Amino acid sequence: MAQIFGTPHDIALGSTTVRYYESGPANGPVVVFVHGVLVNAQLWRKVVPTLAQRGLRCLAVDWPLGSHEIAAPRDADLTPPALAALIADFLDALDLHDVTIVANDTGGALTQLVMTTRPERVGRVVLTNCDCFERFFPPMFAPLIAMARVPGALWLLAQLMRPRFAQRLPIAYGWLAKVPIDDEVMRSYIGPARRDRAVRRDAARVLRGVDKRHTLAAAKSLPAFGKPVLLAWGREDRVFPLRYGEKLAALLPQATLVPVDESYAFVPEDRPDELARLVLEFVAAHAAA
Repeated sequence: MAQIFGTPHDIALGSTTVRYYESGPANGPVVVFVHGVLVNAQLWRKVVPTLAQRGLRCLAVDWPLGSHEIAAPRDADLTPPALAALIADFLDALDLHDVTIVANDTGGALTQLVMTTRPERVGRVVLTNCDCFERFFPPMFAPLIAMARVPGALWLLAQLMRPRFAQRLPIAYGWLAKVPIDDEVMRSYIGPARRDRAVRRDAARVLRGVDKRHTLAAAKSLPAFGKPVLLAWGREDRVFPLRYGEKLAALLPQATLVPVDESYAFVPEDRPDELARLVLEFVAAHAAA
């Protein structure tokens, strides 16, 4: 069983229910975490405890991106704009204000859509290596989109990902995390799609909806996002190279780019202590008056 790092809660957002894990003081500054496809809230397990101990209210959500336990309804819209709206609906449902969103991978692309469509409850944003501009998806992961259109292909992929050597292939998780991911966490990532046809259906819908037109459209509006943004970017990442962080930093009016050494795309996996330190300093420096 993967690590539990907070109190689990289920919340209905329209017809879709998501599970989130809450830790830290109820009256602390709020941090909401947004992971990418084929991972879940466990991505943040090494970061959240430090932030919670330092007084931040941390909400790590299992978004319906293919490694979630609660399947979405058969008719749920899981395109990027709808998933971004789900994130904003989560903030509304819990009546959260001045929120810090911390995002990675596909979650960063969805957060860019929140920043440009429903930013009212967002106070600041931390983007680690993520999809942006024309890189949604990165070319090496384009086969996943094609597989999502083939019946049974995602079930076969989930079966093939059982051995550790397969998980470390570049087309899997090998170029995302420099540090090998714990076996129990990998099981939490791969298991739901292997066991549950409805979760595989969700994953397929998410993957079929991926299109660079969404991130390119967001990029046109990002200069209007005048709130603080921290870009904590893994320097050694080959999936989302540092130049994309630099490009985002040039576009956002209040952005700070901090390259993170010894990290690929999954900065929460490779450098959790450094990411926690950066988030704490960022939230303290830009606290609401």
